[in-house]
Amino acid sequence: MAQGIGNAIVVSVLLLGLLHCENVWAATYTVGDAGGWTFNVVGWPNGKTFKTGDVLVFNYNPTEHNVVAVDKQGYDTCTVSEGSKTYQTGSDKITLANGQNYFICGFPGHCGANLKMVVNAL
Repeated sequence: MAQGIGNAIVVSVLLLGLLHCENVWAATYTVGDAGGWTFNVVGWPNGKTFKTGDVLVFNYNPTEHNVVAVDKQGYDTCTVSEGSKTYQTGSDKITLANGQNYFICGFPGHCGANLKMVVNAL
């Protein structure tokens, strides 16, 4: 009986370790590098390979910008629809979902001035 419980504990610990290791493989990227989340960041993802679960860090002055996760239509039209998630701390960490991830600044005129970005996570 004690051996069965011991084996169950070992298996549980191994499974928890494997689940935790998935996060270890996720990469963290600072959007815009040293310049942060600012105008003309639209091309920042070019040449980078992102994976589902990677984390984007958006650094910016929250009195000047925010980050809104939108759908393709919101990205194309620079509109924030009801239900869009808005981040406004100035140091936001966003985990990438599989596929296209669309981000814009919700401040008037900013998205139209290329403060937007799409990231494809594989």
